[in-house]
Amino acid sequence: MESDSMKRTDFPANLEYQSGFGNHLSSEAIAGALPQGQNSPLVCPLGLYAEQISGTSFTAPRKLNLRSWLYRIKPSVTHEPFKPRVPSHERLVSEFNQSNSSANPTQLRWKPVEIPESPTDFIDGLHTVCGAGSSYLRHGYAIHMYTANKSMDNCAFCNADGDFLIVPQKGRLWITTECGKLQVCPGEIVVLPQGFRFTVNLPDGPSRGYIAEIFGTHFQLPDLGPIGANGLAAPRDFLVPTAWYEESSCPGYTIVQKYGGELFTAKQDFSPFNVVAWHGNYVPFKYDLSKFCPYNTVLFDHSDPSINTVLTAPTDKLGVALLDFVIFPPRWLVAENTFRPPYYHRNCMSEFMGLIYGGYEAKADGFLPGGASLHSCMTPHGPDTKTYEATIALGNEAGPRRIADTMAFMFESCLIPRVCPWALESPFMDHDYYQCWIGLRSHFIRETTNGQRRDVHKGHNETVTGGHGE
Repeated sequence: MESDSMKRTDFPANLEYQSGFGNHLSSEAIAGALPQGQNSPLVCPLGLYAEQISGTSFTAPRKLNLRSWLYRIKPSVTHEPFKPRVPSHERLVSEFNQSNSSANPTQLRWKPVEIPESPTDFIDGLHTVCGAGSSYLRHGYAIHMYTANKSMDNCAFCNADGDFLIVPQKGRLWITTECGKLQVCPGEIVVLPQGFRFTVNLPDGPSRGYIAEIFGTHFQLPDLGPIGANGLAAPRDFLVPTAWYEESSCPGYTIVQKYGGELFTAKQDFSPFNVVAWHGNYVPFKYDLSKFCPYNTVLFDHSDPSINTVLTAPTDKLGVALLDFVIFPPRWLVAENTFRPPYYHRNCMSEFMGLIYGGYEAKADGFLPGGASLHSCMTPHGPDTKTYEATIALGNEAGPRRIADTMAFMFESCLIPRVCPWALESPFMDHDYYQCWIGLRSHFIRETTNGQRRDVHKGHNETVTGGHGE
């Protein structure tokens, strides 16, 4: 196995993965480590301990039931009592109320957050931007960002509150989990389910990204409806790690557990990544966004952004998501007599957007990779002035166009987000965001009864002949 010094710096050059979303998978780091015919024999092969991790209640319907069996050198229960972490983490929230966050219907935008200069790992680099609901009530979500410049050292993180969907924007993540190792690059995502212990190393140094956390449910693939059997994110493109373990002694190893938005620590003398084999359908996984197959308009009008949903966390209300993960990838725009950027919109859902690389088609300026925006329930939003004017100036002369070198995304939820004070007070808040729409002028043309028309936006009664303008 790896030496203590290699654990922090070395990572397999060619990781092997298993594929398939929601599949029941199995993996052995040593042949014969998995029990045959039963999950919890009196004596497990190789003298291992059997341990189940459940992501749903025991009695959840079989098609929704999530659990895995882990066969480990020592069980995860072997640790000292949890104690509140010192220092505490004041910028993590999993219970949103008036004491820690506020309602704000204004369109909000943030410039990219700078990487800290002082040593900061993934845990300390987390900060909550907004969210709704409660991890205690098992319903809601939180949106975080992270900025880090050092790998986690002799510790592992465990989120007891919910699932993390991590979207790296800068720097690769080397993630070690109880099921094995994952390399996650910008342009990929990773989902770390509730309860799994993991550590994050930063092979490229400075790192930044976005996280959606959901309480009380799990991500699934959206139904395809009339699209049919294929398209969007294919199940086979979701990759799951293969078993990997370390056996070496780790005095003073720390488990950092997020519970109700607070951090607690417990000491143990061994690595939590001592799982020699596992099987089940409750596992971490990653997905390469470039494998997404988008569907778009080919005749007229603009498809709703829901057509680009990669993963969804549904509610009990049919068609209503606790949180959707939607992307805006490279793709062709083909439509006749149509305003092709996103239309102006007020939405009963709330939309948090981020940009991984490139530019976003509806914002000519100001929305930068690593930045973010929030358009809450029924707050109007849409293309900025430059985008609108440039689009209508093309008229019907615009032929098919490929949107290239871009990857934007959206976390969309039916719950209204409350915004954390440090996000509203951030030096990276773009206080001039509203200005991008102030320049939108009236193009209204009033047609008279005698076939003449009047340019109302010119501010006088000049009339011109002709038909309706575009």
